Amino acid sequence: MSTNKDSPSRDSMTSSSAPISLLADGDSLTRDYSLGSLTSAVSQDEYFRCRDHAESVLKRLQLYLDSHQLCDVVLIAGIDGKRVPAHRVVLSASSAYFAAMFTGSLRETKEQEVTLGEVHGDALQILIQYCYTGYIELREDTVETLLATACLLQLNSVVTACCNFLARQLHPSNCLGFAFFAERQSCTTLLRLAKSYTCQHFMQVCKNQEFLQLDSEQLGKLISSDDLNVPTEEDVVHSLKMWVQHDPASREKHIPELLALVRLPLLKPSFIMDHVETLCSSNECQQLVMEALKWHLLPERRNLLALIASERTKPRKSTVGRLLAVGGMDAHKGAISIESYCPYADKWSVWKNMSARRLQFGVAVMDDKLVIVGGRDGLKTLNTVESLDLNTMVWTALNPMGTHRHGLGVAVLEGPLYAVGGHDGWSYLSTVERWDPSTRTWSYVASMSSMRSTAGVAVLGGRLYVVGGRDGSVCHRSIECYDPHTNKWTMRAPMNKRRGGVGVSANGLMNVGAKFNVFFAGCCGKWIP
Repeated sequence: MSTNKDSPSRDSMTSSSAPISLLADGDSLTRDYSLGSLTSAVSQDEYFRCRDHAESVLKRLQLYLDSHQLCDVVLIAGIDGKRVPAHRVVLSASSAYFAAMFTGSLRETKEQEVTLGEVHGDALQILIQYCYTGYIELREDTVETLLATACLLQLNSVVTACCNFLARQLHPSNCLGFAFFAERQSCTTLLRLAKSYTCQHFMQVCKNQEFLQLDSEQLGKLISSDDLNVPTEEDVVHSLKMWVQHDPASREKHIPELLALVRLPLLKPSFIMDHVETLCSSNECQQLVMEALKWHLLPERRNLLALIASERTKPRKSTVGRLLAVGGMDAHKGAISIESYCPYADKWSVWKNMSARRLQFGVAVMDDKLVIVGGRDGLKTLNTVESLDLNTMVWTALNPMGTHRHGLGVAVLEGPLYAVGGHDGWSYLSTVERWDPSTRTWSYVASMSSMRSTAGVAVLGGRLYVVGGRDGSVCHRSIECYDPHTNKWTMRAPMNKRRGGVGVSANGLMNVGAKFNVFFAGCCGKWIP
């Protein structure tokens, strides 16, 4: 059979490097391409990733561990001698402790067996398994041992998991033990949580056995904390007495140093005499009692005493009470809500609402009750009064005042509450009414010499001070002082500037703020810029 001379030879067809001639339309030139150049022109590089590769490698390593294959080190628990085989590379990749041990110049780098002192075998085996699997079971009966071992081996993820687990188990009966354990293990997170829980639940903690077993140094650190959550400082004294009575023979000698950590000046004199003096059998204790009594007997010297005993005159966060923001304007209308600020938690929370909207009313706290007086509900001036029991959170309507008032000032002086001045909807007022909580009635007392609305009202040195205010034509700079024993008003040194809508507060000195702050010293009747 004859062959076609025009057919390409077999060699030319199979040669990958043979040139291919392409002639474009209208192009008299021949273009040569090799198959290699065509392949590179159209190919795309690819990257393949096996998503479960790392997991499958760890599973294979775990199989090697379980069958003791390729293991290159045996860890020995120092407490019970348990032997745990492992692979150095897995341990080094999981733990900074093992990485430093096996990748540095330590002698353990070449040793086939490594003993880990103060380590339990069961905990060690569980944590070595964790290095291969990333899983661990936390139980109440083993978590403390696991945490201690994880801290040593620097398995930070396990440390965090154990701390979170223990934090959820905190209780007044165990929080002190958790705190001491965390301190020994240098677990700062758990230590902080346990200390905070102990302070927050101190009233329950002090009734448990852990509290009674504290040594004097541990108790001192606890009762010296500003964060101790107690209703009153009296509760700290009661807890100290319980601790002493648990072992009087060995603990009475520590009373002076511990009593110095109690805020004695903040206790009532009667409580000091009835409960604190029974603890005092040394000169040091008697000096602390005298210091506290001087605080009450010589109030004019409190600034000096506070410098001497600054920590003992500083209230704890839980005993300073709460700050209440009541009503006011809310964007376009009067608000009925009450918000409470807790200094202990540094947090605002919403309390119960008032029964009705009020503006320009007076507010005061009397006998653990929040008293809302007068104001206006829009166009109408009110004489109504309502009281919120701060213990039961129940509102009660009190008898109304004799005069409708808004823009009034109120203050509590020696038991009764005073409603001062204001505006009745027609005219400015100089009249003053007094609410007697024992008879639950309002009565008029002596009127001021000037009509005043939006004046500042405060109690200082057993007197009622009314500062500034306005009478419709001008703002006052004058001050009037009311003596409840004589039922008389007297004029005191006027301010340097006229002030209406003024705010005042008293703590030895009366602070007046409008645009400028000044102080009034009641002892000498002078204003201090």
